[in-house]
Amino acid sequence: MNDELKEFKKYIRDMIKLDFIRPDDIPDIEMYMEQLTDFMDDRLGKNHISPEDKVLTKNMINNYSKNKLLPPPDKKKYSRKHLIMLIYIYYMKNVISIEDIRRLTKPLLDDDMYSEKLYEIYQKTFEMEKPQYFNIEQSVVKAAQITDKHVPKDRNEYLNKMLFIFLLGYDVYTKKMLIERLIDEL
Repeated sequence: MNDELKEFKKYIRDMIKLDFIRPDDIPDIEMYMEQLTDFMDDRLGKNHISPEDKVLTKNMINNYSKNKLLPPPDKKKYSRKHLIMLIYIYYMKNVISIEDIRRLTKPLLDDDMYSEKLYEIYQKTFEMEKPQYFNIEQSVVKAAQITDKHVPKDRNEYLNKMLFIFLLGYDVYTKKMLIERLIDEL
């Protein structure tokens, strides 16, 4: 592998590096809303470009509860189940609509079997995400290589980067459409 490709892969890894919450890090204690928002900000706050952006606010949590994405708190306390649901919402809210998130996660809130096994479901999700990180890196590198074939960087760097962004956007858009159609089949 040439040095330029190695450096580009490192650049991509740095750009797509995300903070995450390991299943073992999810406390099995009840928390008040402020503790919950602090926990999420502490664990996922580095994912935001602007450090002032909050991962979760009190208004967001209230809206999620009002829109039936979360069960109501028990005496103003939130459980591990709430926290796991909020993690799922956090990752999905910029990809699909709140209504689609509600449809997707409804069994996790309604069905006792799913509710009891929510932590196990989160563990499985987490295990599947690890190898996916490297698939994403390879996909991004391939998109960059396709772009370079059409407009070499040394000829027009801006146009090359713009086409690269459009190609990534197309990839995201098609995956978003697939997600929406799969949710419609549920």
